[in-house]
This record gives sequence, structure tokens and C-alpha cells, in this order.
Amino acid sequence: MSKTIVYEVEVMFGDCDPAGIVFFPNYSKWMDGASLNFFRQCGLPPWRELKKTRGIIGNPLLEIHTKFMRPATYGERLQIHTSIIEWRDKVYIHKHVVKRGDEVLCEGTETRAFVVHPPEDPDRIKAIQIPEDIKAMCS
Repeated sequence: MSKTIVYEVEVMFGDCDPAGIVFFPNYSKWMDGASLNFFRQCGLPPWRELKKTRGIIGNPLLEIHTKFMRPATYGERLQIHTSIIEWRDKVYIHKHVVKRGDEVLCEGTETRAFVVHPPEDPDRIKAIQIPEDIKAMCS
């Protein structure tokens, strides 16, 4: 099991639709930010540093699932509780639980992979086996 890291966002007026509730793509934006924050808080260096030292250029999103339970509006502070619920050979599953205090508003999962530019075709990206030291840092 991985660590759980909390990332906080403040809902702004521009994050909401005309009805005053958070426009659904903003949850994906916040989950993406929570994903990056998760690795930074676990001690992983920035992607530009990993590219220089290990060739890892990032961890693109392959699949996303989101379930919405309750609305949020501007002026509220939300907490995104992020963990890795499954490590596979070349992909992992991030889980995000968006809360307002103790109330769960939204849950999402992201399937992501660590990727490099393969030497034989540097214009492409290729998933690599997830490094054991990265798994250890996040567990």
C-alpha cells in the first residue's frame, strides 16, 4: 500500500459553471496536480531532473474514471487525498478522494505509466518497468 498525500485547492469563481457548481473538468485538473504533488511529497525530483538522470520524461495519463457524489462551489477549500492503490509492471493506479472536510464529493482513479523516449525512435514515448526505488519512496 502507498502513502496518502493530501493536496488542497481553493475553488475559485472561474472554476464554476453558471449554476455556481464546480465544472467537472476542474476535478481532473486538480487530480492531475495532486498526482504530481504526490510524487514530489514522496521525495521524487522534478520530471526535468529525472529526464537528465534517468531518461524518465513523465507519467502520462492512460485512463481515468471519475464518480461525482456532491457539488462544490467557489469559496470552498477542498482536500484531495491521493494514494497509489495498485502497482503493475509498467503502470500504476492513482486513487484520488476529493473531500470538503469529512464529506466525500468525488472519487477518481487514474492509470498512468512512467515513460522514456526509446533510443531507437526518440520521437515516440515508451512505458518502462516502474523502478523499485520509486515504488519504495511512495510506499
